[in-house]
Amino acid sequence: MGQILVGYGLGWTAPVIPKLQDPDQTPLPNVISDQGASWIGSLLFIGTITGASICLLSFLVLALANNLAMIFTGRILMGLGTGIIFVVNLVYIGEIASTHIRGILLTATGIFGTFGTLIIYSVGPYVPYSVTGYLGVAITLVYISGIFFIPETPLFLVLRGDEEKAKEILTYLGREEDIGKIVSSKQELSDDRKTNNNQWSEIFSVRSNRKALFITLSLNILQQMSGVIAVIFFATTIFELADSSVEPNIATIIIGITQIAASSVTPFFVERSGRKSLLLFSTAACCLSLGVLGTYFYLDGVNSPLAASVKWLPLLTLIVFFLSYDLGKSIIKRWLTSSTGSTVTITIGWLVGFVVATAFGYMIQLGPYFAFWFYAAACAAAFAFTVIFVPETRGKSLAEIQHMLSQ
Repeated sequence: MGQILVGYGLGWTAPVIPKLQDPDQTPLPNVISDQGASWIGSLLFIGTITGASICLLSFLVLALANNLAMIFTGRILMGLGTGIIFVVNLVYIGEIASTHIRGILLTATGIFGTFGTLIIYSVGPYVPYSVTGYLGVAITLVYISGIFFIPETPLFLVLRGDEEKAKEILTYLGREEDIGKIVSSKQELSDDRKTNNNQWSEIFSVRSNRKALFITLSLNILQQMSGVIAVIFFATTIFELADSSVEPNIATIIIGITQIAASSVTPFFVERSGRKSLLLFSTAACCLSLGVLGTYFYLDGVNSPLAASVKWLPLLTLIVFFLSYDLGKSIIKRWLTSSTGSTVTITIGWLVGFVVATAFGYMIQLGPYFAFWFYAAACAAAFAFTVIFVPETRGKSLAEIQHMLSQ
C-alpha cells in the first residue's frame, strides 16, 4: 500500500492539472497558467528532499484547496510524506525479507508504485477535483491501518537488545536458518555505525569510489534530464497539446499500463543481459522516441499535412519511451555505488528533477518540440557517456568492480 500511495502521489498531477486549467472544473478563483502547473508538479521534489500522517495531511489540504497556495503546500507535504514512505519501505523490505525473495520484493515495490500512478490516471479524469484528494486520504488510511499488523524488523530488535523477540519474528517468517547470523550481527552493525563518517570521506579519498560516484551521479542527472518526471506529471496535458487521435485521458491510462508492464518485465532482461548493453539500448531508444515526438510537435506547429495524418504517433512514441526507459535506466542507475554514494546521487537527482519539472511549463512556451528535443539530447548525452565511461559489471563481484574502477 505504501508504494501504491507513492505512485498515486507521483501521478496525481496528470489528470488534475487539466481540471485546474478548466474554468468549469477548477476549485480556484482563476485557472492556472502553464508555469503554475509546472510548479504544482515540481514542488513534490521539495518535500522529498526535506510518513503516512504527512501524506494524510497533504491529501486533505489538496482536497480542500481553494487557492494556489494550498495546492503548492499540499504538493510539498505530499513529497515529504511519500519520500519518507519510499525510503522506509525499501529499508523495511531489506531487513525483513530473506535473501531468496528480497530481489523479488524490491522489484514489486516498483510495480506497485506504477499501479498507484495508474489508479489516479484511471480515476482522476472522471471524478471532481476534490475526489482525487479524498481518494488519496482513503489509500493513506488503509496504509496506516496496515502498519499495525506488520512485525518490527529483527535487525532493529537485535540492536535494541530484544533478541528473544527477534528470534520469535524470524521463526514466524520462516527464517530459522538466519537466527544465528542476525543475532550475531549486533557487534558488526554497531561497528558499521561508528565508521559511517569514514564512509563519507572515502567517497572522495578512494579512487574507485570517486569513479563510481562520478558515473552514477552523471547517469542520475542525465536520467532526470530525459524528462521522465515531466511526462509522468503532465501526461494528459502533453496529449492535449499534441491533439492526439486517442482521447488524452485514455492515452494517459495506456501510458500507466505501459509503465506497469515495463516494470514487470525489466528484471528478467536485467538478469539475462549485460548491464551496459541494456543501458545503451535504453538511452538510444529513449533518444529516438523523444526526438520523433519533438519532430511531430514541430510539424504540427507549422500545420504540416504529415502531422495531421499521424495523430496516433505521440502515444506510440511515449509507449516506446517508457518501455525502453524502464528496461535500462530506472533499474541500473545505482548498481555501482555504495549506500552513502547513493544518498548523494539520489538527492542531487531529486534537485535536478525539481528543476526539469518546473522548467517544463516554461519550455513549452517556446514550443513543445523544444522541450522534447532537449530531452532527446539528454538521452543522446547519456548514450555517449555510457559508451565512454560505464564499464560492464555483469557477473562481477563487488570486489572485482572496485578493482576495475581503481585502475
